[in-house]
Amino acid sequence: MESDLHSRINAMFYRDLAMAACLVLLLWLTIAFVYLAIDRFVGDPAIRAALLIGAAFVLVFNTASIVAMIKHYTEDKFHIYSLDIRHLDENRARIAATQPQAKKAETATARS
Repeated sequence: MESDLHSRINAMFYRDLAMAACLVLLLWLTIAFVYLAIDRFVGDPAIRAALLIGAAFVLVFNTASIVAMIKHYTEDKFHIYSLDIRHLDENRARIAATQPQAKKAETATARS
C-alpha cells in the first residue's frame, strides 16, 4: 500500500512538473511573439527598451516563481500530494457508495 501511495504521489508530481514546464515555455513564447509583433510599430528606441525590460522582468519573475513552486513541491510532495490523494479517494468512495442507490431508484422508476 505504501509503495502504491509513493507511485501515485510521484505520478502526480511529475504531471504537475510537466504542466509547469509547459506553461513557462508557453509564457516565454507568448511574450516573445507579442514583443516581435509590436516591435515594428514602435519607433522610439526608449519605448522599445522599456518594452524589452518590462518583458524581461515578467519572464524572469514568473519563471523564478514557478521554479520556487517546484522546489517547494519537491520538498513537501509527500504531504501535499498525500492530502490530495486522500481527498480523491474519499470522493471516489462517496460517489461509489451513492451510485448503487441511484441505480436502484433508476431501475425502480423504469419498472413503473
